[in-house]
Amino acid sequence: MKRRTFLLGTLLLSSCGVSDPTGTLRIAGGEPGGFYNDFAALLSRLSPGPLTITPIQTGGSADNLGHLREGTADLALTLSDSAHMESGLVALGRVYENYLQLVVLQNSPYQAATDLVGAPVSLGAAGSGAALQGSRLAMGVREEHYPLRNAIDALKAGEIAALLWSGGVPTPELGKASGIRLLPLDGFLPRLRQDYGKVYERVEIRTGVYGSPVDVPTIGTPNLLVCRPDMTDDYASAVVRLLVGKAAQLVPEQALGTQYLDVRSLIDTGEVPLHPGAAAEYRRLHG
Repeated sequence: MKRRTFLLGTLLLSSCGVSDPTGTLRIAGGEPGGFYNDFAALLSRLSPGPLTITPIQTGGSADNLGHLREGTADLALTLSDSAHMESGLVALGRVYENYLQLVVLQNSPYQAATDLVGAPVSLGAAGSGAALQGSRLAMGVREEHYPLRNAIDALKAGEIAALLWSGGVPTPELGKASGIRLLPLDGFLPRLRQDYGKVYERVEIRTGVYGSPVDVPTIGTPNLLVCRPDMTDDYASAVVRLLVGKAAQLVPEQALGTQYLDVRSLIDTGEVPLHPGAAAEYRRLHG
């Protein structure tokens, strides 16, 4: 923690005296109740005076990339597996980790994902990262696609047996939904990595989250802040300075575990290259 604080302080000092461009950037965030939406709101709130960042509520990763393609957004939050499917995309930074969460009622008979074969399960909202990942899991369920809040209502009403959500931990909407538990998903990881590469990682949702008495192993996927290659260098640099300079304030306060903006991980964008202006700014700030 001390090293992280030192690095952030160093970057902050080195960015002094650099002015931000004037204008507005639209960021495609996510649905209400999710970390994408919260992060986009924080980014908007903390954007410097001459630069305005305006959040757009969306269905999630795939929907966000559609906004970029159509020119209705300038920035987008997306899971890295969704980003890998898009050509001509560049990144401004890796922002945090998403956790795939398979949720059932506390008193349900389901103890493993394989128990859900043939049952109705919400695999995320249409256009979400969870929808893509749910299709790749190939659990053999009867697929439904609800936004998170609707999925929670459907689960409580017995209309679906489970819901799949890809987001931060704990997700506030799930945290408010008492009487739920999570099913492990790590058993799917070897096949996912074989078919789609190392973009998927083994992570654990810790004891106590959503009242769980044990750690629950699941699948993690990095989140990226991306844009089109035609974004000007000055805008890309300004966003990088915001990510670095306001790092501690850009993490939703309920976030746990490995979900944080870290100087060393911001540049780790995998197969999606950094925007040249962003890369230049990281070099200027950190060498």
